[in-house]
Amino acid sequence: MGEKKILCIGLVCLDIINVVDKYPEEDTDTRCVSQRWQRGGNASNTCTVLSLLGAPCAFMGSLAPGPVADFITGDFARRGVDISGVAWQKWGETPCACCVVCPANGSRTVVLSDTNLPDVSVEDFSKVDLSQYKWVHWEGRNADEQVKMIERVREYNKKQDEKNRIAISVEIEKTREPLYQLFPLGDLVFVSKDVAQHFGFDSAAAALKGFSGRLKKGATLICAWAEKGADAMGPDGVIIHSDAFPPEQLVDTLGAGDTFNASVLYSLSKGGSLQDALTFGCQIAGKKCGVHGYDGILH
Repeated sequence: MGEKKILCIGLVCLDIINVVDKYPEEDTDTRCVSQRWQRGGNASNTCTVLSLLGAPCAFMGSLAPGPVADFITGDFARRGVDISGVAWQKWGETPCACCVVCPANGSRTVVLSDTNLPDVSVEDFSKVDLSQYKWVHWEGRNADEQVKMIERVREYNKKQDEKNRIAISVEIEKTREPLYQLFPLGDLVFVSKDVAQHFGFDSAAAALKGFSGRLKKGATLICAWAEKGADAMGPDGVIIHSDAFPPEQLVDTLGAGDTFNASVLYSLSKGGSLQDALTFGCQIAGKKCGVHGYDGILH
């Protein structure tokens, strides 16, 4: 049987990453320091980090057949991520993001061609064998469909012993109104600094207090605030904090948030406390900011 997996549902795309010594001015020709192709997308990156940490994991998202998808599936295979749940679409193109990473100031600028590829639907999700998973994590995207997917997991959980119930987490990263319906659906909710500021909150702690009324009873809310670390509020309503762990040299912040989420999921899925998970998330995200890509995050 083996250990049950963590399933992450959301975007996978191709990231074409240009590392520059200073951000290019508009309408100029410049050379980059280096360029690489990397598998990207929030849920996809979360799987990469879970795999590096040693957690059995699976990815579910949409792909369109072609050379970009070949690169992506090859990279998933290299990481040992199960992609049997990928929804292969008959039309549309696999999305591509052009990323400019500037280590001098720590910026990462992303231009995403989020193509006409349909997102994973509740119909796709209905084919998933839930007994394989101990945790399902949703990157908030097509929320109307995701609400129905989460409902399927909740119905499944009602019929299970406590030890076989699936934990549900959601990430609300973008400032899009339809995503906010996910707040009351997660056992664990990650809300971004962008969303918090959009609602007028000027700190992670203020955001946790402000959003707490949107959660279901017994849920946990986490808000990371870049170099200020991260805060979390468990079912007891007490706010806990972890400082950030910046690397000696800032190299590449692309995917730092996904790394934080994955590390928190890993720690909690192993039975760690909320404080332990929050601190571990900040530690591994800090290491990620000190390396290009993900391969050096555990050293």
